[in-house]
Amino acid sequence: MQVGIMVPQGWKREYDGYAPVAAWADALAKARQAEALGFESIWLFDHFTTVPDPVDEITFEAFTMLAALAQATARVRLGHMVICTGFRNPALTAKMASTLDVISGGRFELGIGAGWKEDEWVSYGYDFPSLPERLATLGDHLEVISRMLAPGRATFHGRRARVIGAINEPKGAGGHIPVIVGGNGKNVTFRLAARFADELNLVYLDPNEVAAIVPIARQRCEEIGRDPASLRISLYCADGAVGGSGQERADRVAAFAALGLDRLIGFPSRWDMSDEGLPRFAEDCRAAGVEISQAAAVEVAAGAG
Repeated sequence: MQVGIMVPQGWKREYDGYAPVAAWADALAKARQAEALGFESIWLFDHFTTVPDPVDEITFEAFTMLAALAQATARVRLGHMVICTGFRNPALTAKMASTLDVISGGRFELGIGAGWKEDEWVSYGYDFPSLPERLATLGDHLEVISRMLAPGRATFHGRRARVIGAINEPKGAGGHIPVIVGGNGKNVTFRLAARFADELNLVYLDPNEVAAIVPIARQRCEEIGRDPASLRISLYCADGAVGGSGQERADRVAAFAALGLDRLIGFPSRWDMSDEGLPRFAEDCRAAGVEISQAAAVEVAAGAG
């Protein structure tokens, strides 16, 4: 199981009271630290204002911040957990994803979902459709994005999105841009993941819930003749799962690893913003039997020198 790290950006009020420049310096340092420690990937949320309630405090925008982090790192995979597709035209999303993949040297992964935080939609001038409509929009958007990332020009006529001979060049750094569909919906979301995605990202489930739901995701692949093993399964775990430190946290990480997840994404800085927070989490992951690559850390350190 690989382990990814959410980089602080203020959404969970970790930068309340910070000056913007100081907050950015801290976020940049933590992204670099995550890479130097050997974590596999770094991630951002796609939100505009704080949670649970919007307050007048820092929340950095996700695409611009990720472009900067791509330039500040050399090895880690990077992406969003996950973008709200309703915030952007899907052809534009594909264009931004392709550009970010080039900027990062082929390290970008496109995480995408239907969106949920109503207050953001309303305050920023978006209509907030029903969940079925948001999911239907996600389906049309995935159609557009998949065609924009495929060879040639893209054409698709859907009820909620369309492209007509759209050119998307470059299409990335030259390799495949993985698509991650995020959400726990067994009927619609899992079927969209089976059809369009390289990875299904589950959210805030405990080990028992993951064990119960993964076979359903595999079944959705079988329904369309896809090899279930070809769909990676990841989890953005609840903040409490990576809170604290020591053997108790190592046991929580080990319980997820035992499920055969491909990737676990956590936000340990939510609870510990100190310079020692991420190193302690890396130690607990190793105590759980999860590999945090020392070789990768050495490689980054050598490159910095």
